[in-house]
Amino acid sequence: MSVRDEREPLDPRTTSLYDYALFRHGIEPDGTVPRKGFPLPDGPPTPEPGRKDRTWHQAHAEVIDALTPLLADPDPVRAAEGVHRRVAELALTRRSLRSHTARLALADEEAARRTARQLIRTGTDAAAVGVGMTLLIRLGEPEDVPILKALGMLRGLGDSAIAALDPLDRQAAALLVIRGRDRSEQLTPLTDAIASGDADATRSALVRLPDEPRAMWLSRRIAEAADLHGLLRARPQDAELLALTGQLLHRMVDPLDGRAEILDYLPARAVYEALVRNADRLPPTPEHRSLLLSIALDLHSGPAVLLNWRPGRRRALLDALDRLLPAAAPEPVPGDRRADWFRRNRRLPFTRTDAGDPPRWELAVVHDPADSSAVETRILIDGIPLVPALFGRGRAHPPEYLLDSGRLRAAAEPREVQLAEAYCTEGCCGALYVTIRRDGDEVVWDGWRGAVGPPPPAYRFAAAAYDAELVRAVQDLSWCWPARSTARLIAGGLRDRPELTARWELAPSWIGTDWQDPDTTVARLKYTPSAPPPGTGGSLYFEWRLPDEDGPPGDRAAAALQRLETGDPKTFASFCGGNDELAQALGYRPTPPAPRA
Repeated sequence: MSVRDEREPLDPRTTSLYDYALFRHGIEPDGTVPRKGFPLPDGPPTPEPGRKDRTWHQAHAEVIDALTPLLADPDPVRAAEGVHRRVAELALTRRSLRSHTARLALADEEAARRTARQLIRTGTDAAAVGVGMTLLIRLGEPEDVPILKALGMLRGLGDSAIAALDPLDRQAAALLVIRGRDRSEQLTPLTDAIASGDADATRSALVRLPDEPRAMWLSRRIAEAADLHGLLRARPQDAELLALTGQLLHRMVDPLDGRAEILDYLPARAVYEALVRNADRLPPTPEHRSLLLSIALDLHSGPAVLLNWRPGRRRALLDALDRLLPAAAPEPVPGDRRADWFRRNRRLPFTRTDAGDPPRWELAVVHDPADSSAVETRILIDGIPLVPALFGRGRAHPPEYLLDSGRLRAAAEPREVQLAEAYCTEGCCGALYVTIRRDGDEVVWDGWRGAVGPPPPAYRFAAAAYDAELVRAVQDLSWCWPARSTARLIAGGLRDRPELTARWELAPSWIGTDWQDPDTTVARLKYTPSAPPPGTGGSLYFEWRLPDEDGPPGDRAAAALQRLETGDPKTFASFCGGNDELAQALGYRPTPPAPRA
């Protein structure tokens, strides 16, 4: 008979969720927790029918009326019983109830803390226990950690447990995050090693993580769960651990879909220091050389600049990396993208003004060395990267959008410019805008829209220095590789000769390089027929892909423009979407995806 069979089942009506979580974990033969957590004893609660038309403000007022007096009650047992009753009467989803509870004004925080602890220790209803966990996001103390960790093993309570644990025990919170989000289960060996408490096993599992997005996208949480800082203190000259540290730090800086994780990684500065101090222990391979240059770019113009550095420390780290990195090859390195990227970017993070200080206004175009087409125009004011400081919901726009288009030029007539857009689109999470105008011998940036936090000030720059930096950045193409150069030349040619596509009732929609295959130039064209079939309208999109071939980008772009002049792209580009009725009327069908290997 197994341990599971010997245990008497618990009565969900009288057993607290805390005891239930301990019971479920205790009867697991190997002590593991399912990825989504153990199911709740009664399953998910169902809101009362007929209450879905309640507005947010109405629900918030009801939560205030129901819970505020209870949370001020000095008797936590009586208050917790009252919360159970009133939560059932409110009939809100757990998510909605948490949202409203988090916004409650608390007249007596100590009384609310006692009630919250009573709820998480003895509560039998997930919604009521969720109220207690939400209160502990604000009011929790170290003694609450064991119960929060246990409740985090239950399905539907993990997010609240993570939020409450984050200020108290980052490692425990990180383990819950990884367990809930590691769909590929590539991190399971690491979490098992961490749970065992064996530092050597944790180090071994950590350095064996596959270097791919599915395994590394939780970079901050991996570092927190494994106590990367502690491992580095114990093994400061471990080359494998140092290389993995660089990879994690670099991925934490990436603001692709939101706030850069590096800003929430508490030991970030100490880990940077440890990495740079011992970087000479890394074997001098092309991969390590590119990794250290990426770290330097992050410290020069990325979100890592915004960490609370002691005066002079960030520059000292950059100077150390500059001394460590070898000189770059003077000429392009055909066929070796990594070596050519290093050659093009070697000096970028180490440039200085004559006085050694950062310029008032600076542009740094940065291309990630990974196999992607990610390029951003980093805008620095007094050495501070503007977009992560003011927006933090995605990268700044690429140079084709901000520089080639002339959008950053200043004229007497004010011009509003979008500097960055949230990865999920502006309609979802916004975009950052500024108005640029020339005022006498100064250029002014003001009229901000979309900034996160307090309204930014107006920035003023000497017009001569502003124009000079803009000209330098436009002319500096060191960031650009052949396929991207081809794309830029095609885009420029179509700006100068719009009739090349207009004759086919087409217009450029987007021209660049494939996100996952940087050596392929992609031209996306929008087709809007002047006389659409009756009952249809809208537009269709066609994608023309030009794989990298021998020959200079100028020749390849000229050939592409010539083909646009003599042939209708709709006959050789791939249809990739648009208005369904128009596509059906004209007989277009999307190209089926290539079969997976």
